[in-house]
Amino acid sequence: MSANVILKKGEGRTLKSGGAWIYDNEIDKIEGDFENGDMVTVSDFDGYPMGQGFINTRSKITVRMMTRKKDTVVDDAFIEMRVRNAWEYRKSTVDTSSCRLIFGEADFLPGIVIDKFSDVLVVESLALGIDRWKPVILDKLKKVLAEDGISIRGVYERSDAKVRLQEGMERVKGFIGEPFDTKVEIVENGVRYIVDVQDGQKTGFFLDQKYNRLAIQKLCKGKKVLDCFTHTGSFALNAGIAGAASVLGVDASELGVAQARENAELNGLSDRVTFQCADVFDLLPELEEKGEKFDVVILDPPAFTKSRSSIKNAVKGYREINLRGMKLVKDGGYLATCSCSHFMDPELFTKTIREAAGNVHKRLRQVEYRTQAADHPILWTGGEQASYYLKFYIFQVVDEK
Repeated sequence: MSANVILKKGEGRTLKSGGAWIYDNEIDKIEGDFENGDMVTVSDFDGYPMGQGFINTRSKITVRMMTRKKDTVVDDAFIEMRVRNAWEYRKSTVDTSSCRLIFGEADFLPGIVIDKFSDVLVVESLALGIDRWKPVILDKLKKVLAEDGISIRGVYERSDAKVRLQEGMERVKGFIGEPFDTKVEIVENGVRYIVDVQDGQKTGFFLDQKYNRLAIQKLCKGKKVLDCFTHTGSFALNAGIAGAASVLGVDASELGVAQARENAELNGLSDRVTFQCADVFDLLPELEEKGEKFDVVILDPPAFTKSRSSIKNAVKGYREINLRGMKLVKDGGYLATCSCSHFMDPELFTKTIREAAGNVHKRLRQVEYRTQAADHPILWTGGEQASYYLKFYIFQVVDEK
């Protein structure tokens, strides 16, 4: 290692509070030779060692830390230790038949996500330095899983996010190793799904809501349920498998709705769980106008904002969707509502829901508050690097009397 990144005086605050990133404007100077993607040492302005990370001067996030120790050797054995720790953690905390195995910074492997769907791995690499370690990470992961009798039949790469362009990298999608059938069947909470790892959103399926989907099952037996932004039908199918009388799932994506119908058929639920392709913002007022009411309404929208600059419009969207959803809940029925936007922090999300309830004269009784599943660990740290992003409420909705 020939280069040392030296921070400006007073900078590195998020790094010192547990974060893994160093921004370009925090750096005073870089001493020594390096190529982008190399490991470098990091020192505070006074020479105090901060650890080691990989550098990319093409990115605003110039250094991503791999270790807080100045003398640690980042090699194959180090990567195996990180991977093994991630797997042992998941074995202790979640159902591992399908789960997120590596969650970037929260697993101390910044810039990479790896999901396991049954016996298939899907990898998303978003940073230059970690991309170089990708083959080693995958090899070590296969080795560690094999020790527990788990054989991986294929790996698919979904490194096609736009953020790679900010790292000076091309967007990549395709097989790593031998090709295989990219329609993978998984079972979660007793529900069967076909996951499309090639063309599905993100890595193919949203594993972070696993236990939130399970939480709504107890509310749905014998009930009339509306699932908004259903994607491939996951909340709707959990309602159906729990014995709901009828479920309507709605999504604007034709592909998503087609996959949801396929999943309903797979579970023998097509008679009670139906799907409609529509814009939720347009459909909810129409349902209200028709006098429709539901025992349970589920709102699982995509992130309405991916930056701090658009947060005001996102608040309007969340307020509108919750307001409309509450109007469709029968007196004493239930609303499950969530936000997966990192920038919609818990306080703002809570305030927005409270305002929506006030606007339509509804009283909310909180049943529970949940976050992402434990295979998407929340690493306590400062700033925008915190891995806490999913907020999930279940309320009983009561008319004001």
